[in-house]
Amino acid sequence: MATWTNDELTRIGDADELQIQSTRSDGTLRKPVTIWVVRAGNDLYVRSVGGRDGRWFHGTQNRHEGHIQAGGIDKDVTFEDAGSDLSDAIDNAYRAKYGNYPAPFVDPTVTPAAQAATLRLVPQEIHA
Repeated sequence: MATWTNDELTRIGDADELQIQSTRSDGTLRKPVTIWVVRAGNDLYVRSVGGRDGRWFHGTQNRHEGHIQAGGIDKDVTFEDAGSDLSDAIDNAYRAKYGNYPAPFVDPTVTPAAQAATLRLVPQEIHA
């Protein structure tokens, strides 16, 4: 399994926004959507404030693959459900990183619906 480099973790984790594209069933990428991203430990996470019914999130559930851009990093990724055991750590990461934004923007990222729609971004291995 591929892992993030320290540089990638820092650059993506420090970026205010991330562009995310999910892969359609025919292998083409959907249009990019701008979302927030957080780092917790050695992993990167994104959440859909619209919950599991959010449009961009729903697109990730077809092939669980896509592409991201943030902090000068351009990467193909796999989307994995984060599970609930890290919800508190991810909530804290959202509050710490985006706490300077008004509450109406931050609060939706830490709701039960958003927690249920949390994805871990896993870099895809490069095959030569």
